[in-house]
Amino acid sequence: MSARIASTSLDLDNKWSYLKTRGDAAWQAYPSYLPVVVPRILQFLGEREIKTTFFIVGFDATRAENREVLAQIPAHGHHVGNHSFHHEPWLHLYSREQLTDELQRAEDAIEQATGVRTKGFRGPGFSVSSTVLRVLGERGYRYDASVFPNLLNPLARAYFLATTNLSGAEREQRKALFGSMADARRPVKAFWWRLENDRLLEVPVTTMPLLKMPIHMTYIHYLAKYSRTAASLYFRFALSLCRLTGTEPSLLLHPSDFMGREDDRDLGFFPAMDVPVAAKLSLLDEALAAMSADYDVMSLEAYAELVADRELSELEPVGI
Repeated sequence: MSARIASTSLDLDNKWSYLKTRGDAAWQAYPSYLPVVVPRILQFLGEREIKTTFFIVGFDATRAENREVLAQIPAHGHHVGNHSFHHEPWLHLYSREQLTDELQRAEDAIEQATGVRTKGFRGPGFSVSSTVLRVLGERGYRYDASVFPNLLNPLARAYFLATTNLSGAEREQRKALFGSMADARRPVKAFWWRLENDRLLEVPVTTMPLLKMPIHMTYIHYLAKYSRTAASLYFRFALSLCRLTGTEPSLLLHPSDFMGREDDRDLGFFPAMDVPVAAKLSLLDEALAAMSADYDVMSLEAYAELVADRELSELEPVGI
């Protein structure tokens, strides 16, 4: 076992949630790829003996067609977290009462489907606010994982908005999608949020130390469209910076990292969804092998439990 530790997590965003964020009315039919992609993910990770934390959307857990595959997640030794009930990347606009209801409905649905009560949370679209953090603390959550300290956040949001036909009100809702420049200035390493009567552990989605550039797998797949070699070198350089700075990387995955153009033509707007699935799985295999060579790779929840007793920096939840 390596003396270094790292973690992985997977936001189990469904097809309908991406269509909803784009303002595509087709989302209201709740199209789902979970019965196809979840078994593929479990097999892929199982063959490599890697455990992760699946952040599940509560609404998906209420659907009968999803319950069997969702129950397989903890059965295979993975952890589950709360990814909200409605998957709306504007939680920062919710009232305290709305947030309480949103979290509780997701908690109940996920527990009914998986048998597990969630202890960790990631906001959809990295949506977070001081109210979200305080409600999480009140509900006894052990950690949040919504901070995405990425300097490209405004560019990613601008590109997204430029490729949609959203109304003015819908654009206003999504103005914090992917995070803000304030988020980009936050630490890459785990830290504590200082709340009124308690504190809450934050495990940010790791970006490249010092440079604050994204290293989640969807971005690596996007780079590989132009050069597989450059994408691989970029990821390995990021791991080198993590080692040099003592950063314990937390790698973010999505269902699309396990899917290709053969699986869903409707998601052609999503980065690298026009790439064959075999190419994406090959690159993912290489990235996880590189991490595993230098780190003891565990689920995000296991990592949060491991570092919960550390003396980490503390921040006030202001400006979010």
